[in-house]
Amino acid sequence: MDIMIRPAERRDVEAMVELLGTLFSIEADFAFDPDRQRRGLALLIGSGADRVLVAEFEGRVIGMCSVQTLISTAEGGRVGLVEDVVVAQEVRGKGIGQRLLDEIERWAAETGLTRLQLLADRANEPALAFYDRLGWQRTALVGLRKMPRDED
Repeated sequence: MDIMIRPAERRDVEAMVELLGTLFSIEADFAFDPDRQRRGLALLIGSGADRVLVAEFEGRVIGMCSVQTLISTAEGGRVGLVEDVVVAQEVRGKGIGQRLLDEIERWAAETGLTRLQLLADRANEPALAFYDRLGWQRTALVGLRKMPRDED
């Protein structure tokens, strides 16, 4: 397959929203809301500090990956939070996810990020095995979240 990995553009948002629908259907912590996903993707693509990549085959977006930059006191500098690694079901197992992550790693090194990290659903064994094969290390940290409340 002749697959192109490239930075995402606004014209890719609808295809990426569709991919996120697939991803969020297997992640217990997130609900698919196309309007929210469109807003988030627009913010990421326009941020200038973050990176969103797509995998394209014959003019169709078939995969995506994003990384958001943060400042880490542990690292004393900028790090990246990798999110939304997803490849269309019908083309999984062809190295597309690895190519997306390889490009993210190359970009991270070029921009001076000192660490990449990601969160994966603990029940998604295929994804965890994929990250293990690519050399991602599991940590002892536990992901926690809290939604801020409006104080009206």
